[in-house]
Amino acid sequence: MLEIEKENQTQMQREKPFSSLEAVFAACNNFVSNLATVILGNSEALTAATVAVFSGGHLLLEDVPGVGKTTMAKAMSKLIGGKLARIQGNPDLLPSDILGVRIYSIKNEKWEFHPGPIFSNIILFDELNRTPPRSQSALLETMEESQVSIDGQTYQLPKNHLVIATQNPIGHGGTYPLVESQLDRFLVSASIGYPDLDTETSLVQSRGADEALSLLKPLFTADELSVYRKKIAEIYVSDKVARYGVEIAASTRRLPEVTLGASPRASISMISSAKTLALLHQRDFVIPDDIISATRLCLTHRLITVDPEAKRVDTIKYLLEKALSKVDIPL
Repeated sequence: MLEIEKENQTQMQREKPFSSLEAVFAACNNFVSNLATVILGNSEALTAATVAVFSGGHLLLEDVPGVGKTTMAKAMSKLIGGKLARIQGNPDLLPSDILGVRIYSIKNEKWEFHPGPIFSNIILFDELNRTPPRSQSALLETMEESQVSIDGQTYQLPKNHLVIATQNPIGHGGTYPLVESQLDRFLVSASIGYPDLDTETSLVQSRGADEALSLLKPLFTADELSVYRKKIAEIYVSDKVARYGVEIAASTRRLPEVTLGASPRASISMISSAKTLALLHQRDFVIPDDIISATRLCLTHRLITVDPEAKRVDTIKYLLEKALSKVDIPL
């Protein structure tokens, strides 16, 4: 009887956020509210952006031109603060244009490293899939290990390094499909989509988002963001809920329509994202609904289908729902 009462008290405590998480929730909520002044009417994209920032992962924005991908990336960079660098994807972009290059200094009589734009807190890589594979691969080490290796030397990237990449659909001309290892390094992805008629009318009446962008200010410092991420990492995930996420990832690998399912890195991403999603609902513990939402954010860009023509986001989302239906929700 005493054990049951103790368990009930523990559950009651978990129904309210710890006081140490209240400041983190306020920061998350403030971030969403400010971002919503620029990106109108798309809760999915706003959630994906918040998860990427507070879970410490990279964000991939996939959609047709002109729907606000670059604007969203700019807004995120202004709210986060820190040094921002923009890289425009194009077919003649070289790895050294991204990472930097070693040049021999006659004056100092030694080789000196000149860092590239990747050495910034926030990278806006616009139209990543217009960059050839050789240059895309320059991001593999930076996104995974936050460092750059050139000529046997390793250089650390700035604190809280974040890549916000945009890409047009693969079917559009002049694009290079991102390889599987590249896609797997993005924590979450989102599609902004076309706005509804009312939202688009408001947008054209306000002449775009330039004015809203100009009003945005940094909400926290890099050190504060590091503290927030540590607090979110402490959010409780039971063994049953963690197993549920792993089983969903495994279910995608058994789908006959899929040649490459979710990796163990994807499973880790799902749990990490679910913690931020729990916080957004003012909880200090993860429930199955958080895992389901994290699945849609973390796996949409990761699945590789048998049919190349089935790369459309709606097809992938259908397959994710199929994978979810094959796994029992823990009680």
